[in-house]
Amino acid sequence: MTAEPPDVAPASERLQKYLAHAGIASRRAAEDLITAGAVTVNGIIATLGTRVDPVHDVVLVRGQRVQPVADTTTVALNKPVGYISSSADPEGRPIIADLLPQRLQDLRLVPVGRLDADSEGLILLSNDGTLTLQLTHPRYEKEKEYHALLSDPVSDEALAELRRGVVLMTENQRPTAPARVWRVRAPAEPGQHWVAVVLHEGRKRQVRHMFSAVGARVERLIRVRIGRLRLADVAPRSGSYRVLTPREIALARDEEAP
Repeated sequence: MTAEPPDVAPASERLQKYLAHAGIASRRAAEDLITAGAVTVNGIIATLGTRVDPVHDVVLVRGQRVQPVADTTTVALNKPVGYISSSADPEGRPIIADLLPQRLQDLRLVPVGRLDADSEGLILLSNDGTLTLQLTHPRYEKEKEYHALLSDPVSDEALAELRRGVVLMTENQRPTAPARVWRVRAPAEPGQHWVAVVLHEGRKRQVRHMFSAVGARVERLIRVRIGRLRLADVAPRSGSYRVLTPREIALARDEEAP
């Protein structure tokens, strides 16, 4: 038995949006839960067309009651190497939520995007589904800046290729979007080869694969900025975190601060 999409009431919203706003999963992952029959509304298995009234409807995910989130919380974390950007890991590997105190873990914050286990730097965790969508969906083209430490110097020609876009060996011959790329001087680390890359798309391990496409190898990769929110301003130490203010969230969105 499945729930028929009810008449749209002024207070109703799409079920997948409600689940994302409640911090259960991203909107896309919430759609997968609904399609799998894992979500019920008032005791009836939901469909993708189902809308809910957050005040009156009872929503369960795998039998657990979903509580509406009255206020949203977003945390900036300086992710160390070795942690998985996930809310859970079936293999038992360390996850970024482990770095937060229990009071924040209880808010069901989910990672906004991802950083690979061997990458580090700025990542956000939030129970604000709208923010997650704005920062991760390709159509919004939100900038992310990375600093890559390379094993060897890279030529001007290679940097020019990266700026124009390169074809990744892991994908179907679709070149990457044009990127801003420049060398970074690190006075405290003479002899090292750092390059900054600014992207507005987010393919899997994209920065590492981009450098591989021009014959360079990344030894260390740090995300230093999301929108106009900078790692150094909110979580300068590896493993540190901070609950963001509305002004800082606006910076991440690359909007005017309130």
